[in-house]
Amino acid sequence: MPEFMPDIQPIRYEGPDTKNPLAFKYYNPRDKVLGKTMADHLRFAVAYWHTFKGTGSDPFGPGTILRDYNNSSDPMVVAEQTLRFAFEFFTKLGVNFWCFHDRDIAPEATPAEGGLAETNRRLDQIVKLAGKLQKDTGVKLLWGTANLFSNRRYMAGAATNPSPVVFAYAAAQVKKALEITKELGGAGYVFWGGREGYDTLLNTDMGRELDHLAAFLHMAVDYKKAIGFKGQFYIEPKPKEPTKHQYDSDAAACHAFLQKYDLVEHLKLNIEAHHATLAGHTFHHELAYCAANGILGSVDANRGDELLGWDTDQFPTNLYDTILAMYIITKAGGFTTGGFNFDAKVRRQSVDVVDLFHAHIGAMDAFARGLKIAARLIKDKPLDKFVAARYKGWDSAFGKQIEEGKIGFVELEQYTMKNGEPAVQSGRQEMLENILNDYIR
Repeated sequence: MPEFMPDIQPIRYEGPDTKNPLAFKYYNPRDKVLGKTMADHLRFAVAYWHTFKGTGSDPFGPGTILRDYNNSSDPMVVAEQTLRFAFEFFTKLGVNFWCFHDRDIAPEATPAEGGLAETNRRLDQIVKLAGKLQKDTGVKLLWGTANLFSNRRYMAGAATNPSPVVFAYAAAQVKKALEITKELGGAGYVFWGGREGYDTLLNTDMGRELDHLAAFLHMAVDYKKAIGFKGQFYIEPKPKEPTKHQYDSDAAACHAFLQKYDLVEHLKLNIEAHHATLAGHTFHHELAYCAANGILGSVDANRGDELLGWDTDQFPTNLYDTILAMYIITKAGGFTTGGFNFDAKVRRQSVDVVDLFHAHIGAMDAFARGLKIAARLIKDKPLDKFVAARYKGWDSAFGKQIEEGKIGFVELEQYTMKNGEPAVQSGRQEMLENILNDYIR
């Protein structure tokens, strides 16, 4: 097969002093940090939807990006060409993983064309090619998922739809998506509730919809066991967009849902950076919540524009975000089945193929640099030492009695009456921010 990008050579690590825009300055996949290679720490993946299906469209205009692999009137020819382009991109960029929605890789058939049966046949055809390309290149599937939000049938949700007929269609679609994810050796599967929420409570039975969503996920768990799929299930928090209220609005809401419906042992969370922002949190807040509760699974890496109220899906280049993300993830034990999937898209004016490389190179370097800085923070322990000192009272005999539930309000009142007003201590926020800045070099 001829190359789609013959003028672009494989991207190599050249070090921080290089002037080559098509080279890594900080990401050296074989470089060891805290006993693991960068590649093993970061587990970078490319998102199929934005990278190869994105056209540069926005709420005010159609797409601006034209690609050579879209040059056929036959949608299956386009699907095959797109997949071949994608694997050339993966290998030249040097990532080990990719991610997709079912409808990204193969076009959905209309009812007149054969409906779900023909859609599944098309998927099988493309998955066969994807399996061959994975074998030829060594690139693996990080996770798969189903698009349960674009088609008109899902305008009122999928698992939370008022109609059981739509619920059934969504179940059939996820059944097939799980099968092809298993066939391609996927390390995980993500449930992204694109329209699992509501626009108004005037027409919504919230309690029933939540029950139905839980039933749907339990069915998926049962089918996972039935087909012997060993991958990790994830649920992805996402607030506001596209509905006014999403049931999976943030990590805490997802955790509460999983606990209520006895699903917490089956699903971890896939945290997206800008979804955190839209929920009124920071990226590292959501990661820290997951780490504290043992539900951190994977990450969709991007960033948003805080001056805009919608999901801009920009490539992550903010060092504070990448440092704190790597600090939390690495201290929590790092990824096992998950990784960093670049759920990000080039800007509307970035219309050339080379812009895809520039975008991913910058993001990968940002996380590699964040990893190195986080490793120094973990090794030197300036933040850990301060936090330990700040909470040292809880390590005293008195503090341990409280934590172990050995005393209650009566004893605490007696202690306070005897010891009087407690001393206050400074949080030293400014000093800690200065320390963090000192490590950025």
